[in-house]
Amino acid sequence: MKTICILTATRAEYGLLKPIIVKLQEEAAWNVRLVVTGAHLSPEFGLTYKEIEEDGISIDEKIEMLVSADTPAAVSKSMGLAMISFADYFARVQPDMLLVLGDRYETLAVCMAAMNARIPIAHLYGGETTEGAVDESIRHAITKLSYLHFTSTESYRRRVIQLGEEPDRVFTVGAIGIENILHHPLMDKQALEESLAYRLEKPFALVTFHPVTLENDESANQFQALLDVCANFPDMQFIFTKANADTNGRIINEMIDAYVTAHEHAIAFTSLGMPRYLSALKHCQLVIGNSSSGLLEAPSFGIPTVNIGDRQKGRLQAPSVITCEPTVEAITEAMHTALSAAFREQAKQTVNPYGDGHTSDKIIAVLKEILMGDRIDLKKRFYDVEGENQ
Repeated sequence: MKTICILTATRAEYGLLKPIIVKLQEEAAWNVRLVVTGAHLSPEFGLTYKEIEEDGISIDEKIEMLVSADTPAAVSKSMGLAMISFADYFARVQPDMLLVLGDRYETLAVCMAAMNARIPIAHLYGGETTEGAVDESIRHAITKLSYLHFTSTESYRRRVIQLGEEPDRVFTVGAIGIENILHHPLMDKQALEESLAYRLEKPFALVTFHPVTLENDESANQFQALLDVCANFPDMQFIFTKANADTNGRIINEMIDAYVTAHEHAIAFTSLGMPRYLSALKHCQLVIGNSSSGLLEAPSFGIPTVNIGDRQKGRLQAPSVITCEPTVEAITEAMHTALSAAFREQAKQTVNPYGDGHTSDKIIAVLKEILMGDRIDLKKRFYDVEGENQ
């Protein structure tokens, strides 16, 4: 039996990893250790580890590491706490592999601890580019720490190989968000309203805006522009999902709370959870903000996306995505375009470039071949026989 440790630090990350976790836990050949950390354990971000437990998924350990602030210094301290805590966890559990997704600072810290413990890392979604966020550097750093690589498109696979990774350890598997859309039962509009405790009497938009981590002090200004635009669309309703635990995330969340208090056409949630979020995607008129979901998942519903600013700059975009500058004028124009009959019809015909919905099976097949076949040779990856850096 092989022990595989799976890391999750945020609600969005868990939603994407869930199909893999469930399928691995159903097979006797795997000893699955799900480790929960970061925002999952924070009351401020909704204690979303409870959603995992409600799904009937066993959590091996909850590891606190999040400092209650979002300044650069606090983020660095959180990373330090993560390294210390996961160093102890890895020494005790000694998993055969660590599976991680994405490009967050928590993930980088945990991967560094895993590297020092000689634990091979399987990374979902290297090779992508987000030039407006520090995630760009973190993602590439995790790629260089990892042994197996699962990319969402062939162009991203080629980029991982260009970073120096062995081609036979890089696999194109598609975006797992597409699998959730195709295989997860979704609510009809009435059930969604009941779940939200909120009547959706008008066309509505789903809004998610995360901090722009490479543009100092610009997040609040950009988000204020978006809020000003929302106020100019009184015949629409807006469902806000709050920002993540990046630098300036708390500022955005405070602005959301203030806006919702002052505007009856808006409601906010710390976390919708995957079923409600995907159901809201199904029934909304458009997606607004700078979340990757607008690029990866929304096109599969034929829903227009207004992608604001540079946070997702460099990522492959479907024809249903409109990217605009973070100004009132540009966002307004983009929203009018997205709501037009012609563009909505174009969005309905969009083919999502991020895969066919069978991602988890492809990933598990590779894990079986590599781990069960004992094909991992870390000496060729980081260390010589004596354990010294090559």
